[in-house]
Amino acid sequence: MRLILCFFLLLNSALLFANNKKDTLVKENPLLKIYNSTNLKKPIPFNRQLFHDRIDKEQDRVDLLDGEDDEKVSLANEKMGDSLTICILQQVDQMQTMIENLPFEQLTPQEDNQIRIKYLTVLWNAMRRINNYTDATVAKIYQDVDLTKKALIARYENKIPEFVKVHTDFNLYNQIDLLDGFNEEKRYLVKVLADQDPMRMYRHIGELNDDVITNQIIEKVVVVAPNEIFNYYSSSNTVLKSKILKSPNIFVKTIVRIVNESKTPLKAMPFLSDIAAHKITIDKVDEITSNPDLYFKNLVQIKITQQKDTSDTYTTELSYRALAYVRSMNELHEAKDAERFKCIEIMSPQDLYFIMLYGQDEIYTSSFIGTFKRMLARMDTTVSGDSLLASLHYQYFRTFIRMCAGYNTLNEFLATMQESKSITLLTDFVSNLEAGKADDLEGAVNVADAFGSISDSTLSKFLRNQVKENYERCYTIRNKKGLYIYAILAALFDGLNNPKANIGKLLGLPPVYFMPYADMVNDSGKVVEHFFFYGDEDGKASYASFLNNFKDAAKWQIQTNKYWVQINSKTGKPIEIYANLPLSEPEDETAQKALVAYLKENSIAVTMLVHRGHSYHLPTTIEQLNNKTKIVMLGSCGGYHNLATVLKMSPDAHLISTKQTGSKDVNEPILKEINDRLLSGEDVSWVTIWNELKSQFETRSTAEQDKFNDYVPPHRNLGSLFIKGYKSIVARKTNKK
Repeated sequence: MRLILCFFLLLNSALLFANNKKDTLVKENPLLKIYNSTNLKKPIPFNRQLFHDRIDKEQDRVDLLDGEDDEKVSLANEKMGDSLTICILQQVDQMQTMIENLPFEQLTPQEDNQIRIKYLTVLWNAMRRINNYTDATVAKIYQDVDLTKKALIARYENKIPEFVKVHTDFNLYNQIDLLDGFNEEKRYLVKVLADQDPMRMYRHIGELNDDVITNQIIEKVVVVAPNEIFNYYSSSNTVLKSKILKSPNIFVKTIVRIVNESKTPLKAMPFLSDIAAHKITIDKVDEITSNPDLYFKNLVQIKITQQKDTSDTYTTELSYRALAYVRSMNELHEAKDAERFKCIEIMSPQDLYFIMLYGQDEIYTSSFIGTFKRMLARMDTTVSGDSLLASLHYQYFRTFIRMCAGYNTLNEFLATMQESKSITLLTDFVSNLEAGKADDLEGAVNVADAFGSISDSTLSKFLRNQVKENYERCYTIRNKKGLYIYAILAALFDGLNNPKANIGKLLGLPPVYFMPYADMVNDSGKVVEHFFFYGDEDGKASYASFLNNFKDAAKWQIQTNKYWVQINSKTGKPIEIYANLPLSEPEDETAQKALVAYLKENSIAVTMLVHRGHSYHLPTTIEQLNNKTKIVMLGSCGGYHNLATVLKMSPDAHLISTKQTGSKDVNEPILKEINDRLLSGEDVSWVTIWNELKSQFETRSTAEQDKFNDYVPPHRNLGSLFIKGYKSIVARKTNKK
């Protein structure tokens, strides 16, 4: 009882102190009563009522959201309705009263009237802006109304400079008319924001009337994104073009010249720095860009010499053109080498390096091997592997080593250099993976993927030791990211060929070596599979091969409509399979969208998703992943960015990938093994399935064996397991805090 009494005495003291403090504040600033007043001191003059009516009209737009003009917003979401009632109706009313009650003793009646009209106009503009939002939230509306009141008070107290410094952010910029009449403060706000985020401010240059600030923004943007300047100047918007033309910056002026003088302006943009420095003329650039091979070779040289250039205008173009060579070689995969690799005959080792690198998502094994061998041949005995990488400033060297390991050419590449150099290279390959932002894991994923492909025991042992040494280094320097990375890599390497190591348990993951049947069943008690087919010749052939798996009428029921086929199991556990028809392009996309819409409308949760098409179709398939998808078969999906995207959408998914475009000769046996187990209600054991498939393919041709060996089962997809493990360990450490 005594404790309760003490508590109430303390509470009363706190309330008394709070009230005394409030009284003190009011005495210190008597205007607080006016700022929060709800009763008019005197009637509103007729000549100002019009401005109040405008504000009231905007309030009515909110009031009528529920269909009734009753000074209350009644919505299905009661809290939201109550919040809008308080914020838009009551608080804005209070601001109107505040504006009328503010004392302006030193002003003439005419000046008094004009300043109140100005304040009412500021409030009216704020209300109009809020009502025109397309992405409004209650929190955003509250923030804007609160900012409007603070701006009005700051104007009254002649404290706009202090107000702007406190609220220097994009929220104030979005309401910049609150600063009407304060041009210096507007300029300060825009300048600070331009320094913080020039790209974001660049989108607003059409609204800015200050050439000094506009030029500063443009000068910052041309360094990081010159193509944005190109796009604005190439547009039909005369206001934007005029702003670009006013810039004195040499690179901006050069972009204007490129647009006006080049025959192929967009192709000429990678040469921006050299044209600006008068190292090359626009006519000479046009001559280069007219020859695809010469253009590519020049892009490679720009990439090498300007590899620290933040604008990097050439990388997208270089990637696009490298991929064109890869596709050409892939399409000629049945032709003789002389014909197949003719397109890269004039390429230097550096050129070939970037062709392999930028073609990684689509390159066939044979295309990589052919390109790799030509690279080594042109290196001859005069250029070692380490000197080649040095000439390239070691750009993307971890990705290249990972690819070499994946295509079993790493030892061959290492043999081109002295042993001490190869040791240094592999040491660098594994070292400093903790560098960069917390979510920058590409280097570590490359190391994990490379290790999963290495069969050389000496090399494998060396990399294990490097992982251990780097773990100890990160422990010494207390680098958490490094500790996580190297601990996970060590666990993956130890458990690669040892299921007893239980990687899943060690990393806090669900089972790694098998997919439980229970996880494959959706809320409807079914396993649902979704196949994506495309309308090219390969897609049609794959679809025909796919259907052959279900020709046994005693086991499967097939129903086909205009856009897709539905296949249901008639024996065993329920399996429901959906596949769009491979209609000729672009109808294949229509069929896919129709099937996706059907699955969504009927709340059919897909637990297995299969991509049957070239990797350039992959983004369309990946979009359909969700957190219920447990098995994903995506063809060439080894690249870090694809892996990261897949696991973001389907964090618990087991991934089956291949180093090249999926082959129906391998896809069908894999899918049959999976479905046989699901029909029986068994867990899908990847170790068992891969051992059985390996035995099957040993009796087939070497070409078919090579295709099978290109496939990576989920338990050996170390890149995927690394990303999962890293996310898991970070989440666990965060939750412990």
